[in-house]
Amino acid sequence: MPTECSAKPMGFARVNGRAVVADFDGGEITSNAGGLLLGATDRAIGLVERFAACFADSRAAERVVHEVATLVGQRVFGIALGYEDLLDHDRLRHDPVLGVMLGRLEARHGRCAPLAGKSTLNRLEHGAAEADRYRRIAHDGVAIEALFVDLFLDAHERAPKEIVLDLDATDDPLRGHQEGRFFHGHYDCHCYLPLYVFCGRHLLAAKLRRSNIDASAGAAEEVARIVGRIRARWPRVRIVLRGDGGFAREALMAWCEENRVDYLFGLARTPRLVEHIHIPLAWAEHDAETTGGPARRFADFRWTTRLSWSRRRRVVAKAEWMPGRGARGANPRFVVTSLKPARADARTLYEQLYCARGEMENRIKECQLDLFADRTSAATMRANQLRLWFASMAYVLVTALRRIGLAGTELAAATCGTIRLKLLKIGALVTRSVRRIRVAMASSCPDAAAFRLAHARLRG
Repeated sequence: MPTECSAKPMGFARVNGRAVVADFDGGEITSNAGGLLLGATDRAIGLVERFAACFADSRAAERVVHEVATLVGQRVFGIALGYEDLLDHDRLRHDPVLGVMLGRLEARHGRCAPLAGKSTLNRLEHGAAEADRYRRIAHDGVAIEALFVDLFLDAHERAPKEIVLDLDATDDPLRGHQEGRFFHGHYDCHCYLPLYVFCGRHLLAAKLRRSNIDASAGAAEEVARIVGRIRARWPRVRIVLRGDGGFAREALMAWCEENRVDYLFGLARTPRLVEHIHIPLAWAEHDAETTGGPARRFADFRWTTRLSWSRRRRVVAKAEWMPGRGARGANPRFVVTSLKPARADARTLYEQLYCARGEMENRIKECQLDLFADRTSAATMRANQLRLWFASMAYVLVTALRRIGLAGTELAAATCGTIRLKLLKIGALVTRSVRRIRVAMASSCPDAAAFRLAHARLRG
């Protein structure tokens, strides 16, 4: 006969003469009660349903226990709640709040859990381009990419006059031997080089790429796809592309000029460019020596390279000098743009328009650090691209919660990680009756007012 073990309660230090005892016997308790807000956000924007429509399921219908929509929802909600691993879902498959979010409180068969475990979700991630005998679920990458843009467009009641699309490439370090793994000298590691496109906080594209390429590789094609879809809905909107020096390439700039898209790109420093601004740089050095602090002057001129550019373009230079560094005090920076001087003078263009692109790096950090977009440990690039899209959809979902439910609150500019900590990871006792499911959250929750406000806005 198996040995029956009765775990003893855990004792802790006494407080005011009273014993402190703890045990895991509280009943159906969840630490994810705030996920109810994610479910309400999903119903408001239809993310999971539309995302699931990008998958083709050729499994025998009579044998299916977990529909594709449930699998997709589990993955997106799980990442948003802080569970990046498929292994986590072997425990989450019994979580009552996740079951409420997906409408699956009861198992369909006695030998199954209400939600899917790691093996079923693993088959979802490793689907082929076309379903075959062993991989019955396939995803449509073109449809998924289009959905990101559609969700961005749907988030606006009316077309804005102008939008700025930020482009950036970042490293996704790899520690295995994944397909497409290459060493990147700048990042000093083996990695992928995903391309991100944002408009403010809105994510429009997350493209996984090998790292043995130029940072701008494929950017013109991605921009053409995104701009075409935006203009199909907003034909009169002005579009500006913004990126660092890795995107100042003839192919991308020429495409912009041919398609009525403005651009604002960093420009790599060269001896010819530095020589061109030697006078304002000398004045900046004089100002720095006079004041004892950093000084900058600006220059605005037409410029072309010797071979790679097809035409002369407007270049804005920041001639900056840092005091106390001798000859190394020079810190010039350059930007190439199609924007006219009447739109913005040199200082405004650099300090207010170009430098604002740095905010995009915070959005990428949210995706990678808070929502695990760098968890690309699958063997194939196709599976890793899908993982990146799952993480990106989780970002879109939390961003929608922030935009709809938290506008005007102290969490309006909070990161995804902060929103998760304050609003999503809330302990609650879940009780069920014939008529209702009651989620009793902690009475001492410090952000209960923000939770109630977000709920009211999402229900409205």
